[in-house]
Amino acid sequence: MVRFLLARPIAVLMTFVALMVFSLIVFQSLPISLLPPIDVPQIVVKINYPNASPEAIEQNVLSPIREGLMTLKGLEDMESKAGGEVGTIRLSFDYGTKMELAYIDVNEKIDRITSSLPSGLPRPQVIRINTNDIPVVRVQVTPKEGINYNEVSLLAENVLKKRLEQLEGVSLVDINGKKDRIITISPNLAALRALGLTTDNVINAIRFGNEELPGISVEDGQFRYYLRLATRVDTPEDIMKLPVTGEDGLAVDLGRVAEVKYEIKEPLGYHLTGSQEGLVITVHKQASAKMNLLIPLIYESLEVFKADYPEVTFELTQDQSMLLNAGISNLQTSLLFGGLFAFAVLFVFIGNYRTPVIIGISLPTSLIISFLVFYFFDISINVISLSGLALGLGMLIDNAIIVLDNITRKRAEGLDLFEACVEGVNEVQSALISSVLTTLAVFIPLVFLSGISGALFYDQAVSVAAILFVSLMVAFIFLPMLYYFFFRSKGDKIMDNENSKAFSGILKGYKALFRKVFLRRKLSLAIFLILIPAGLSIGFFLDTQGLPPIEKFDVMVEIDWNEPIGALQNKDRIVSLMESIKGKYSKAESDIGVRQFLLFDGESSIQKASLYFLFESESEKEEQMRLLGDLIAQNFPQAAVGIMDAPNAFDQLFNSNMPYYEVRWKDLATKKPVEEAKMDQWLEEFPVDQWERGPALQKEASVIFRLDAAKMALYGIDLSRIQDQILRLFGNFSITEIKRFGEITPIRLKSKDINFEQMLQTNYLIGRDGNEYALGNFISFTYENHYKNVTADKGGIYQSVTLESQNPSDFNAEISQWGADRNLGVSFFGQYFRDRENIRQLIGILLISVLLLYFILCAQFESFIQPLIVIFTLPLGIAGAFVVLWITGTSLNVMSAIGLVVMLGIMVNDAILKIDTINRLKIKYKSDPLMNSSQILDKALFEAGEIRLKPIMMTSITTILALLPVVFSAGLGADLQRPLVFSVIGGLTIGTFTALYFVPLAYSFISKK
Repeated sequence: MVRFLLARPIAVLMTFVALMVFSLIVFQSLPISLLPPIDVPQIVVKINYPNASPEAIEQNVLSPIREGLMTLKGLEDMESKAGGEVGTIRLSFDYGTKMELAYIDVNEKIDRITSSLPSGLPRPQVIRINTNDIPVVRVQVTPKEGINYNEVSLLAENVLKKRLEQLEGVSLVDINGKKDRIITISPNLAALRALGLTTDNVINAIRFGNEELPGISVEDGQFRYYLRLATRVDTPEDIMKLPVTGEDGLAVDLGRVAEVKYEIKEPLGYHLTGSQEGLVITVHKQASAKMNLLIPLIYESLEVFKADYPEVTFELTQDQSMLLNAGISNLQTSLLFGGLFAFAVLFVFIGNYRTPVIIGISLPTSLIISFLVFYFFDISINVISLSGLALGLGMLIDNAIIVLDNITRKRAEGLDLFEACVEGVNEVQSALISSVLTTLAVFIPLVFLSGISGALFYDQAVSVAAILFVSLMVAFIFLPMLYYFFFRSKGDKIMDNENSKAFSGILKGYKALFRKVFLRRKLSLAIFLILIPAGLSIGFFLDTQGLPPIEKFDVMVEIDWNEPIGALQNKDRIVSLMESIKGKYSKAESDIGVRQFLLFDGESSIQKASLYFLFESESEKEEQMRLLGDLIAQNFPQAAVGIMDAPNAFDQLFNSNMPYYEVRWKDLATKKPVEEAKMDQWLEEFPVDQWERGPALQKEASVIFRLDAAKMALYGIDLSRIQDQILRLFGNFSITEIKRFGEITPIRLKSKDINFEQMLQTNYLIGRDGNEYALGNFISFTYENHYKNVTADKGGIYQSVTLESQNPSDFNAEISQWGADRNLGVSFFGQYFRDRENIRQLIGILLISVLLLYFILCAQFESFIQPLIVIFTLPLGIAGAFVVLWITGTSLNVMSAIGLVVMLGIMVNDAILKIDTINRLKIKYKSDPLMNSSQILDKALFEAGEIRLKPIMMTSITTILALLPVVFSAGLGADLQRPLVFSVIGGLTIGTFTALYFVPLAYSFISKK
């Protein structure tokens, strides 16, 4: 095949040029994003139920919704949490579930349930979680001093949002911090009583004055007209002119007995930019959009906004494209330095300029053609797929060096140029195919990991497979053609200067050490076998993390005040905190209370707040956060504070809200939460010392109203009248709405801004005898601590504690007995169990990978024993990587694990090719009658080591030097890639050096057996 193609060089050249042209065309249409568009198998149902207690939300809303959703196809788990005025249900599905269909199914079931939910409850909001839901950037919109906030809210909603949505690549624009305008009605109770009128008369007058005729039409000859009542109101002035009529027929203008005016609706949450109140607009990209093209468009739009609306301040924060830019810049750096060092190293080792030029052409060719595979497999350009390309680049250089070195050797043996190109490729063809298949044998099974990890590995596996197969095509077809083109001017002249003086010195040292090692074969092999467990044992001393610690100058502070405060008080506290460190941060923003975002799937609570800070340096960040934590602890001792790194897209994807180890129990008798007093007593007898209350055991102060039924019966007061009066006084009682061209203005009854005790004494009900009685005569109240939340799962309501001990499962038997003694059904739940399951899966998949590796090598070598030599070289490389990670204080994380795979791919290549060369040399020297089997083996081992030394040395040095600049670089990208670099450097220095001698030693030992 190689001979046929090499005889047609122009056809081959045109084919590769055509592939590159098509790849460049396809590249323009490939989406560019931070992460692959992964369907996270979760759906969140959010409920907003103003003025409702957690118990009421659980009983009247969440419980019927859970029952209705229980039969969803593929439903794995269901968790609900009811708090004050809000409730959430989080649905987790099996991976592989079609989330588009699941989303439709959830909405259909909720539509069926809606009729059984409380009247006036807004429709539950269904949110489908996707990696594209993570905003790519946040736009801070802050009104300048003296500017009407409501007008800026309308600007953001009606203008800025729509202009951003028109940008190519934007899927959704979300807003938090808006304030809506309402019309308030404040009745003058004294005037109403004097005229013999009630609040009900005022309410009825407004409702009658704002009625709409439901599709009534009249005929006038041959024409038909739709009727519209002229009494419809539009403004407070219209409402004040409405007549209020009493039972005796007395009519007065509403403006005489009530105050009517525009007001801003009391918000349940706020947004601050620094310590100033403002709005935030989050921009979300389409799955097919290119983030690197979208972000500049947003920046351009922002400059236009600044010019068009000078009364508003605009600022961009939390730009998520930084990670993508870091990934792209790292790939560019690797290509640039890889190419430069390949030139330098090849020149040092070989001494001619043509070979480096050939590799310089083949590298970008392979990379460009790989994007054609991306297109056909529907893979986007993202950090994951780019890391896959980075993995393949090391092996790509390796394959090119091996093929070119083998062709050069064939020329040195006396073959003409054409035959050297053909034989040089054919000789290493099967070994290189095996090395690629062994690398894929490690990667492909990882796709079957459950969860997001498996979904992410799909992109990486496809990108690795793409560049490896393209590299084989380039190595077998394109490289020999280029070699033939570049060297045909030299004819068949054998080049004597292929080995430079530098390599000659290295070769001399290798030969000398090789002889010493083989003089004491058993001792040398024993030392190597001892080094394997010794090196691997270092892994137990390495810290384990998900992502490597990245030097971040931003931080997120989550605060739960654990006090029954309102949104305004929450805002005042946050403003005071912001002012306390003003001037110390570069940027700051905070979301306070209930969020207005459509896609916010977290917990919203009036008593909570999230603060974001960006500092000039990490030391400044740590110092200010320490001071802020001390300030909160000193002034608000009940507050729970969480200080963490600001979440990026990776954190939001990988971090779980699941507790590490949670003990749950259900009251088997009542199916309800255990009473507070009884539960406190039982918790004192809990068999574990270190624990924290779960959400359903946390308490908050509440005001409890108790009705005096005897007095109500005596004076003829109905329960419904008292409930209605309480709703009007303490709830958001909506009279009606003014609807004009999509703009809705609620009309609400406003009560006096006084203490609730005064409200009970200054508001009256008319009894059976016609006299007025203060509401406080029939209502008594007490302050009590009650549960803050009600939690439930598929099995019903549960309460829980989280354990903080290092080995929490050691107490399972005692905890189960504690529950059984109190008629509680106890279960254990948390990330602890999921991590163990993931580790079990990973071990199983890695065993399958090793088994596949063994099968492929058995087929390559036609031996059951020789593949074991390759497998035993892997621990040497891992041990070398562990040593460098331990010396540099680097943790074992995702990036260092990827580095291990890169390094092992190169080491496996060398071992496979060395064994293949030994086998071929044994066959070659077998026909020599002057040599016995032992001499043949020794000569083959020595010569194979000499032949393979140059390629492995060039590959290792080129790879190490290409990655070395990352060690001394600073910034987000360098922090992310540094563990990968340390793994590769460790494996390719210590691991490669030991493998140079371990493979021939092990081969010698096995052959003699």
